Amino acid sequence: MPAVEIENLRVVRGGREAVAGVSLKVEHGTVTGLLGPSGSGKTTLMRSIVGVQRVESGTVRVLGAAAGSPALRRRVGYVTQAPSVYADLTVRENLAYFARVLDAAGEQVDRVLEVVGLATFGGRIVRTLSGGELSRVSLATALLAEPELLVLDEPTVGLDPVLRRDLWNTFRDLAANGDATLLVSSHVMDEADRCDRLLLMREGKLIADETPGSLRERTGCRDLDAAFLALVESR
Repeated sequence: MPAVEIENLRVVRGGREAVAGVSLKVEHGTVTGLLGPSGSGKTTLMRSIVGVQRVESGTVRVLGAAAGSPALRRRVGYVTQAPSVYADLTVRENLAYFARVLDAAGEQVDRVLEVVGLATFGGRIVRTLSGGELSRVSLATALLAEPELLVLDEPTVGLDPVLRRDLWNTFRDLAANGDATLLVSSHVMDEADRCDRLLLMREGKLIADETPGSLRERTGCRDLDAAFLALVESR
């Protein structure tokens, strides 16, 4: 059974069809990239997967249950583009608070700080952190309950290349260790090579669901940005 299975999903937002009849699967233990330009429907699709989006029609099943089911609350972690922590608290105070909310063990705070490379940042006030550090704190919060599925909405946006690399290394490690399945959205095509599989969206539609290698082979383009453009122009 896939970690995520979507059939004929249709979502209307603001009178516009934001997701238009999308069907897809995300396999367990993979890093799947959800890529496409801004406004292509990536965030709406992710909101549907975590169960916070009203859908017009279609089905979304996550870890064998209907999206948004109470049983999934601890099993799915969701990191939005906006910071999900309190700016006036320290990193450790934030994590301790969310650990209590999630009924996670206290020792999880130290574990997740280590995972995201912030073991020495526990005493820092969140508002003093850089954008990359803040992204990692948000990721640490999502990891507290040891979710089986992590849904990350453009977690590297605005970060410099070194921080982007470090975060992607963390994503790869989580999947390789069997700790989680990851669905990561981006509008930066050079991140596509870091994924096991790619879901490419444009104007609410899924235009490709394949590996980076098969996308190159199908389009004849070595550069994945060029491959995406070739798909768009062929439709």
